[in-house]
Amino acid sequence: MQNSNTIHQNATSHHESLKRMLPKYQLKSTKDTELSLFVKNARDIEGVLLFLRDHTSCLFKVLVDICGVDYPERENRFEIVYHLISVKYNARIRVKTSVDELTPVPSVHRVHPGANWLEREVWDMYGVYFSNHPDLRRILTDYGFEGHPLRKEFPLSGYVEVRYDDAQKRVITEPLEISQEYRTFDFSSPWEKPANSINPSSVPL
Repeated sequence: MQNSNTIHQNATSHHESLKRMLPKYQLKSTKDTELSLFVKNARDIEGVLLFLRDHTSCLFKVLVDICGVDYPERENRFEIVYHLISVKYNARIRVKTSVDELTPVPSVHRVHPGANWLEREVWDMYGVYFSNHPDLRRILTDYGFEGHPLRKEFPLSGYVEVRYDDAQKRVITEPLEISQEYRTFDFSSPWEKPANSINPSSVPL
C-alpha cells in the first residue's frame, strides 16, 4: 500500500501537469488530493469535460454528481458544479461554471450519459436550462409546478397548496394564503418570548 507521503507526491505531480495542460482556466487545489477548476465561459464546459475524460494524463471518466448553487447577489447567480473521479490516478476534480438566469448551459450527456438525470434535477430545482438535452423536464416536482424550489427567492411555503376537498370529492390545487392578522411579532429574537406570553410557573395549580 502507498503511504500518505507517496499519495501526496503523486497528487501534487498530477495537479502540476493539469495546470500546464489547462492554462486558460483557473485551477487550484482544494485539498491535498482534490482540484477545483473554474470554467469562465459556460459554453466551454462540454469540451473541458471531454478533455478531462479522454486525455491520458486525466482520465476523469466517472461523473459523480452535478449540483447547482444560487448566489442572488452575483451577476451570474447560478453556479453549476461537476464532480469527477479518475480511477486510474486516484484523483478527484470539481469543475465549476456560472451563468445568469437566461443563459443556457450545454448539456454534457454525450460526454457522460449519467448527466441526463442530474441535469434534469438541476433544471427542476434551480431553473437552469441545459441546451441540447434530450429530455429536459421536471423530475422531483409535479408537471404543473410553478417555480424552482431551491432558488433563493422561492418562498418556503410555496405558491400553492394541494388538499382534498370533501365537497368535490377530489384533490384540488389552490393559491396559498397565510393569514398574518393574529400573529404578533413584538420581540427581536426568535428565542425571546412575546411580551404577553404566560409563564407556566406563575399559574396556580
